[in-house]
Amino acid sequence: MKNKEITIYDIARELGISPATVSRGLRDHPAINRKTKKRILDMAKEMGYRSNTFASNLRLKRTNTIGVIVHRLDSFFVASVLAGMEKVASESGYNLIITQSLENVSKEIANADTMFNSRVDGLMVSLAYDTENIDHFEVFIEKGIPLLFFDRVFQHKNCPSVVIDNFKAAYQITSHLIDQGCIKIAHVTGDLKRNVYSERFAGYKKALEDGGLKYTNDLLIINYLNEHIGPNVDAAKQILAMKPMPDGVFITNDAFAAYCMRELKLAGLAIPQDIAIAGFNNDPISGLVEPNLTTINYPSYEMGEVAARTLINHLKGSSNMMLTDAIILKSELIIRASSIKKPASSQLVVIH
Repeated sequence: MKNKEITIYDIARELGISPATVSRGLRDHPAINRKTKKRILDMAKEMGYRSNTFASNLRLKRTNTIGVIVHRLDSFFVASVLAGMEKVASESGYNLIITQSLENVSKEIANADTMFNSRVDGLMVSLAYDTENIDHFEVFIEKGIPLLFFDRVFQHKNCPSVVIDNFKAAYQITSHLIDQGCIKIAHVTGDLKRNVYSERFAGYKKALEDGGLKYTNDLLIINYLNEHIGPNVDAAKQILAMKPMPDGVFITNDAFAAYCMRELKLAGLAIPQDIAIAGFNNDPISGLVEPNLTTINYPSYEMGEVAARTLINHLKGSSNMMLTDAIILKSELIIRASSIKKPASSQLVVIH
């Protein structure tokens, strides 16, 4: 029986009792006495019996699993979000199935198919760079499987989202650079198809306008903001090639900002004296680079908790997440040495 899947019928045969008694014993049914339960459990363990939870859950029309699709797993932000989700899911008796799109809509479509075929009870998604529509998620909506977006979202009346106010955060950090005396501020960001980057770009432009500074297209550098050296070096070269060179840069990713800082320093620039730098996310690297990086504290762990709790409460019927378009979490501007051109600046400003 080495390669055979053990069933309740095999256990019943070994013990000389009925399969129904075995089934009840394995489920800790009160009608089965303690001694018989122990015999059943001991034999099940000895024979290598595995409960078919999937089949049992199908009968109950639930799997107690929630799907999560993220753009990349090798990111502090995503890892922190997932940790928050896992905490809430585990406390509520749910398991997570996690996949990554690797910033590719084709893989995101395949991930969605996997989640649907795995019969997840609900789905949480942060979209890939190049996702332009959510047709591949329509089957979830049609089947009444709750779908929630977080961070990188798509506006849909049947799909609530968990986000921060990216416009406000970008406005705040750009205004800080202006307050420090920067008059030419470049912006390094990701694909503007995504809400997080388009909203931050809009906040950056509005801050320039309100600060009496002119925006020109040459100030915008669009990059994939991954954490590999090549693209970071390219962005730094683009900054160095600007004539005149910027005296401030707002980069919407801390790891990317850290790489750029290194390249700019290797080119002989002093930070922040020659060029002030600000990032986004408050990744651990922001406090390790020298000088420490001004950034936006993005409440990633809280985002994971809120997203999972919102979906699970909906699944349990204790609330209706469809009544909420978006849950907006608070973020903070953390001012550090990388952007301080003037003395006596506050170290922490909270975005209200």
